[in-house]
Amino acid sequence: MFTNTYYPIVGGVSESVQRLKSRLQVMGHRVLVVAPKLEGQPEKEDDVVRVLAVQNFNGSDFSLPVPIPGQLYEAIEAFEPDIVHSHHPFLLGDTAARAAETYKLPLIFSHHTLYEHYTHYVPGDSPRMQRFAIALSTEYTHLCDAVIAPSESVRQLLQERNANPVVAVVPSGVDTERFGQGDGSALRRRLGIAPGAFVVGHVGRLAKEKNLPFLAQALVELLSRRDDVHFLVIGDGDARNTIEEIAETNGVAARVHFTGKLQGQALIDAYHAMQAFAFASHSETQGMVLVEAMAAGLPVVAVDAPGVREVLRDGCNGYLLAEDDAQAMADALMDLVEDPERLAKMRHQALLVAQEFDESRCARLCLTLYRQAIAGGGPVSHADDGTWERVRGRLGAEWHMLCHRGRILRSLFQSMPNQPLLQQPLLKKDEELLPKQ
Repeated sequence: MFTNTYYPIVGGVSESVQRLKSRLQVMGHRVLVVAPKLEGQPEKEDDVVRVLAVQNFNGSDFSLPVPIPGQLYEAIEAFEPDIVHSHHPFLLGDTAARAAETYKLPLIFSHHTLYEHYTHYVPGDSPRMQRFAIALSTEYTHLCDAVIAPSESVRQLLQERNANPVVAVVPSGVDTERFGQGDGSALRRRLGIAPGAFVVGHVGRLAKEKNLPFLAQALVELLSRRDDVHFLVIGDGDARNTIEEIAETNGVAARVHFTGKLQGQALIDAYHAMQAFAFASHSETQGMVLVEAMAAGLPVVAVDAPGVREVLRDGCNGYLLAEDDAQAMADALMDLVEDPERLAKMRHQALLVAQEFDESRCARLCLTLYRQAIAGGGPVSHADDGTWERVRGRLGAEWHMLCHRGRILRSLFQSMPNQPLLQQPLLKKDEELLPKQ
């Protein structure tokens, strides 16, 4: 598995990779993770290869891996993989594609992220940069034997963008049993939240793409209506200042609580300090935190978005809002505050829906896809090939990556300035890029 984010980074992709790796290992499989070197990583990791990386790229939580091919190929050849699984379409995702091509192994890609929502982390952000992000991830799918979409919404979006048609919906799993066991009383006492108070929570990076100014406005409206309601925010980031300013301006800052980043049992206990969960991001492909919240028995109030609508059933395990409407979100949360019977019913339904996304089930689905890809074209290990075969494989990999970049650039510059890239034909045959005889 190749990933640009991994432990100790806290985030959806990092957690997804760690959980899938651990579950596959429990099922008896060997997994090697290639990830960036990060501050705070374990001193010894038997099943992880770390590569050099630039930390906190452009002020973000993300790292910029700088892989050294020789080091990686030695580790890969020693491991003798049956399959390569890439979790990003760039950086170590490129390295994953090269490794798969070099050793003639099936390549699987998990499309975790709608990258066009994250271009503000790149200098020179613009609509053209967003079109480039779409082209990059879409064209990458054509390098792969199969693609994993974490939700049906993402699968449909990939179809619209003329991506690789071999797409399987495999959600990122959650250990529902573990998230169902927590105690939030200590955290509530530490924050000065009375036992009888109603707590609405949120978990995630406090970043621009999470639509937090809207969420803060909705929660401020709720807190203005009831003195016994509190807002608990788990996570950290630049948008914290925005939430604090909105709360201060509206006179409810004393009932808005920040814990910073939490992991492990501390995170689970924080979920159990809440009675309901609020979410407003439009950039999610699944919204794994929603499943975590439901596994802790929390009804969810969220704005409709890809991935969110797969786990949130309006009127069943929470409320799904059609658009950003602060009054509507405050009304939906107020309904849970004032109707304990409805709250109890939605808590029960939340627990039932969470079971559909248990990590054991999701790992079995992923394993089925692996086996299908292997049966279709492998596995073929070249670990014992001679030097020339390895060199030839690497040259072939570099050629395919060059063709891949050529298709992206052609798609980008052929698109009209005001026309979405997904309306342009993205897929070009490698032969079109070959020099003429």
